[in-house]
Amino acid sequence: MLRKVRGAVAAAMLATGAWAQADVGIVEKKSVSMERYTTVGGRTLRNVEVGYETYGKLNAAGDNAIFVAHFLTGTSHAAGRYRSADRTPGYWDAIIGSGRAIDTDRYFVISADALANVNKPPAAIATGPASIDPDTGKPYGASFPVITPRDSVNVHKALVDSLGVKRLHAVVGVSGGSMQAMEWAAAFPDFVTRVVHVIGPGLDVHPYAIGLLDVWSMPVRHDPRWAGGNYYGKEEPADGVAQALKAMTLAALHFGWAEKVHGYRWGADGHNPLDALGNRFAVNAWLDASSVAGAGGLDAGALVWSTKAYQLYNLDKDAERIRAKVLFLPATTDMIFPPELSRRAAERLRRQGNHVELFEIEGPNGHLDGIFSIGKAADTIRGFLAR
Repeated sequence: MLRKVRGAVAAAMLATGAWAQADVGIVEKKSVSMERYTTVGGRTLRNVEVGYETYGKLNAAGDNAIFVAHFLTGTSHAAGRYRSADRTPGYWDAIIGSGRAIDTDRYFVISADALANVNKPPAAIATGPASIDPDTGKPYGASFPVITPRDSVNVHKALVDSLGVKRLHAVVGVSGGSMQAMEWAAAFPDFVTRVVHVIGPGLDVHPYAIGLLDVWSMPVRHDPRWAGGNYYGKEEPADGVAQALKAMTLAALHFGWAEKVHGYRWGADGHNPLDALGNRFAVNAWLDASSVAGAGGLDAGALVWSTKAYQLYNLDKDAERIRAKVLFLPATTDMIFPPELSRRAAERLRRQGNHVELFEIEGPNGHLDGIFSIGKAADTIRGFLAR
């Protein structure tokens, strides 16, 4: 799905002239490791590694940094290109760069891979169930501990410290990254000045979304090759990953998309769905093809562990620790995290005295408007970062 998203974003920006300002150019993926890390659940991991990218320069005071947290199928590649020949830039290139909403002439921008990143290396560098357990010399597999969004935040805090950052001007996150952004504010209230919470659930994950996350990982867990998570070194549960990706894609898009793009057409001329069970509709054929194409780059185990992590996002008891200014950017047609969830969280934070702003991103693409249509919120983001 990430490749599909990047391609569509690139096409949209080319069509609207969103690249009129300078992008960040060629960027380099780097990595950092921690000797050991103890998870929120109490398990200790050794040789923890995460990949990251930076754009812009850190000032002498170390207080002009902005951290960017990515979505479920995303990586640290938020802006720029690895090679000049790359067809599309990072997923938020529309708002990160010289003169853009997150202005790299003013800010030092850091983006890092979350733990148990769903993408396989080299797209992502992150300790997860596929990583080698130093104690056994074999992949963790089913022995990898349950993690939460706070675990990625804690590891990223060590990264940010190692880069000389003294204070974060803002943490900006989209979808699952929006959960991390809010976790930053709750975990390190004196370190984080602002939060931009894009297409997020607010202060906790809604029970409906918990159910969705379970549906997304279920095809992997039911694939015979899953082997309880101990499939590494054997045939991968590729069919399960493809079906999971299909479920995620369909949930992320607004229902109007299916009507506009596919309608009630058959999947192939002369193959009426009435004539045979195997004859498909156009929407089915597209979902099948795109999901199979994207599944090869995703790690099944990381998908299961990451969806579990997002189910555990809940700041109900920690919300009072948040002192940062918060900007909520829900999407009007989002059916995963509808705007109502952001409104509820905004009201809660206002009651405890936080500076809160809310802007709804309009677009036809559902949850994916947090990427497709983020340019519509560019001025709002720019203004919020300046206040």
